[in-house]
Amino acid sequence: MARSSCLNVRVVEGRALPAKDVSGSSDPYCLVKVDDEVVARTATVWRSLGPFWGEEYTVHLPLDFHQLAFYVLDEDTVGHDDIIGKISLSREAITADPRGIDSWINLSRVDPDAEVQGEICLSVQMLEDGRGRCLRCHVLQARDLAPRDISGTSDPFARVFWGNQSLETSTIKKTRFPHWDEVLELREMPGAPSPLRVELWDWDMVGKNDFLGMVEFSPKTLQQKPPNGWFRLLPFPRAEEDSGGNLGALRVKVRLIEDRVLPSQCYQPLVELLMESVLGPAEEDTASPLALLEELTLGDCRQDLATKLVKLFLGWGLAGRFLDYLTRREVARTMDPNTLFRSNSLASKSMEQFMKLVGMPYLHEVLKPVISRVFEEKKYMELDPCKMDLGRTRRISFKGAPSEEQMRETSLGLLTGYLGPIVDAIVGSVGRCPPAMRLAFKQLHRRVEERFPEPEHQDVKYLAISGFLFLRFFAPAILTPKLFDLRDQHADPQTSRSLLLLAKAVQSIGNLGQQLGQGKELWMAPLHPFLLQSVSRVRDFLDRLVDVDGDEAGIPARALFPPSAIVREGYLLKRKEEPAGLATRFAFKKRYVWLSGETLSFSKSPEWQTRHSIPVSHIRAVERVDEGAFQLPHVMQVVTQDGAGALHTTYLQCKNVNELNQWLSALRKASAPNPDKLAACHPGAFRSARWTCCLQAERSAAGCSRTHSAVTLGDWSDPLDPDAEAQTVYRQLLLGRDQLRLKLLEDSNMDTTLEADTGACPEVLARQRAAAARLLEVLADLDRAHEEFQQQERGKAALGPLGP
Repeated sequence: MARSSCLNVRVVEGRALPAKDVSGSSDPYCLVKVDDEVVARTATVWRSLGPFWGEEYTVHLPLDFHQLAFYVLDEDTVGHDDIIGKISLSREAITADPRGIDSWINLSRVDPDAEVQGEICLSVQMLEDGRGRCLRCHVLQARDLAPRDISGTSDPFARVFWGNQSLETSTIKKTRFPHWDEVLELREMPGAPSPLRVELWDWDMVGKNDFLGMVEFSPKTLQQKPPNGWFRLLPFPRAEEDSGGNLGALRVKVRLIEDRVLPSQCYQPLVELLMESVLGPAEEDTASPLALLEELTLGDCRQDLATKLVKLFLGWGLAGRFLDYLTRREVARTMDPNTLFRSNSLASKSMEQFMKLVGMPYLHEVLKPVISRVFEEKKYMELDPCKMDLGRTRRISFKGAPSEEQMRETSLGLLTGYLGPIVDAIVGSVGRCPPAMRLAFKQLHRRVEERFPEPEHQDVKYLAISGFLFLRFFAPAILTPKLFDLRDQHADPQTSRSLLLLAKAVQSIGNLGQQLGQGKELWMAPLHPFLLQSVSRVRDFLDRLVDVDGDEAGIPARALFPPSAIVREGYLLKRKEEPAGLATRFAFKKRYVWLSGETLSFSKSPEWQTRHSIPVSHIRAVERVDEGAFQLPHVMQVVTQDGAGALHTTYLQCKNVNELNQWLSALRKASAPNPDKLAACHPGAFRSARWTCCLQAERSAAGCSRTHSAVTLGDWSDPLDPDAEAQTVYRQLLLGRDQLRLKLLEDSNMDTTLEADTGACPEVLARQRAAAARLLEVLADLDRAHEEFQQQERGKAALGPLGP
C-alpha cells in the first residue's frame, strides 16, 4: 500500500500590483514554494500591473508538508529582483474545503522574522535529584536553515528558555547545517510549570542578530513525552499582517488530494466492472457501470475524471476501446450533427486529454520550429484596421507611415509565410502521428459516418476529427505555447497578437472553411483564399490519417513510451566531483544531455557519436545544490552508486529555476523505482577538504540535509499508475453513492417515473439497477479494505518509532 499527496496549483492572475520601475509599471513573476523547496516559477509578464499567467502545476509531495507559499517578484535585468509580496497557505487552510481554494487573496509584506525554514534535532530529558527537577536539553544539530548573510549562509546559535532561565550554545560560523552536540541543563524554579522554548539566531558582528526560527513544547509534553528527534522550526507567533490590498492581490486555485492507494488486487473488481463497460455489446452502453459514473459526475469534475479514466485505460492497453465506447454514447444521443462534440461532455474531455497524454511529442515536432520563428523574428502583423499601428513603421525605419492597405498586404505576406509551413508540417505528419491517436481517429471517423450517412452530412466525419485535432490541440498550442511546453516564457503583447491571428487561421482550417465570411471578423477576408486552398489538403490529410491497420494489441500497456524513449534533453553545464587544478567556473563544461527511463547520457553535442552514460538504476538521489557551493545558481546533483557500493556525484547547472525544477522532477521520476534511495545528502560540495554546507571534514560524512525524492511535477511523460487512477475513480464514485442509491435502488416505485422521464424500457432499467447494485457492492468492499489498512496504520503508530 502507498500513500500519496498531490497539489494541483494554478497561478491565475494578479491585480493592482505596485509599480516598481521608473516607467510606472512592473515585470512580475511568481515563485511557488512548498516548505523549503521552490517547485515552480511562472513566466515574467513584462510591463504589467495586472499580469495574467494562467499557469498550472501538479506537484507530488511528501505527506508531511506544512505550507504552500506564493512570492510575487519584479524582475530586474540589472540588479536583484524586488519582492512585491507573498501569500502563505497552511495545509489546514487548503484542506478546509474539499473543493480547495479558488479566490483573490491580498498580498502581504515579507517579514524576515517570518521567513523561517529548516529543522532542529533535540533530545530532552526531565531529571530529578536531591536539589529538585532539572531539564537537560541536548542540542544536536539543525539543517536547511534560512540564509541570512550575503554569502548565502548563516552563523547560527541556539538559545534555550525554561521558565526565567536561558542558556546559549556556541556559534558556528558560515553554515546552514550546524552541528553543536551540546548539552544545556536548566534547574526548575518555584512556580507554575513552564514550557520549553528553543530559538535559533544568526549571529551578526554589527547590528542585531537575525531570527532563524523556534520550537516550543508545553509542560504536559515535557512530562509525558519529552521531545526526541527532528522538529520543524516555526516563526514567532503573531497576527497576519493585512496590507489592505496596497500590495495588490493574487488569484490562485489550489487543491490538495491526499489518498491511500491499496494493493492492485483490491481494485480488481472495480477494474473488471469498468472493463465490462467498454468491452460489452453496444446495446448495453446506457446501462453500464461507466455510464452510471458519467451520469453521477458534475461538469466541473469531468475534466479531472476524464484524465484519470484515460490514464487508467491506457495502463490496461484499452484506451481506444474506452474512447470508442464514449463516442458511441455521444453520437447516439446527438440529433443535430452541428452540435456533435461541441459540449464539455466526458467524451470530449477524454479525447482532449488523450491527445495531450499521447500526442505531446508529436505536437512539438510539428509546431515547435514555426512557433520558435514567430518568437525570435518578432514581426509586426495585423489585419484588423481597428488595431493597426500605422506609425510603427515610421518609428522603426523613418520612411514615413504606410497606408492601411500597405500594412494589410505586408501582414498578409507575413501571416501566410508562417501559416504555409504550419499547414505543410501538419499535412505531412501522418507517419509521425502516434499509432494510438490514428486508431482513435479511425474509430471516431467510422462511428460518425455510420450515424450520419446522408450526403448532406459528408463533412461531419471530417469535422469530428479536425474539431479535436485542430480546434482542441493545434490551435490552443499556437495561442499559448507556454502551456504546451513549446516555450519557456509567455509571449510579449505583440507576439501574442501574432499567435492569436495564426491560431484563428488554424481554427478556420479545422472548421473546413465553413464559417468563413460569417461573424464579426470580416477583416480576416484577405486570408480566405489561402485558408480555402488549405482545406482540401486537410481533407486529404484526414483521409490518410485514418487509413491505418491494426488495433491496440500492439500498443504497450502501463507505459505511454518505451523505457528507451527520451523524456528530456538539452544543453546543461556538467562538472564531475572534484576536478584537480581547475577553478570552479572552468570545471563546468557545456554538454548535451539525454534522459530516458534507462540512462542519463552526455556528449559534446547532439551529433557527437561518443557518449558517456549513467544507468538510471544507479541513481540514489537527485537534489539541489546551494548557490554558495560553487558560487553558481541553479545547480543540481545526481548521486549514483557503483557496483562496489561507492557513491559518486555529478553536478549539473541549468540556465534558470524552471529548467532546474523540470530536470529535478524528470530525474526523480525516472529513478523512483530504485531501491536504497538516500534519506539525506549534502547540498554543498566537498571542497578544500571539507563540505561547504555542514563544514564536516570527512568526505564520507553522512548527509546533512534530507532528500526530496517525493517532490515532482506532473507532466505528459509521467509513467502510468493504474492503481492510483482506480483509487481516484473510487473517490469519485463515493461522491455519488447517495445519489446512486436514491436514484436506482431505494424506491422500488420509481420504475414508472424513470420510464416516463427517460423513455427507457423495463429491460434497460433492470440492467441499470443491476449495474448500480454491483457498483455499490464494490464500493463497500473498498471501504472495508481502506478501514483495515487504517487500523493497521493506527496499530503501527501506537507501537511508536523504533528509534529517534
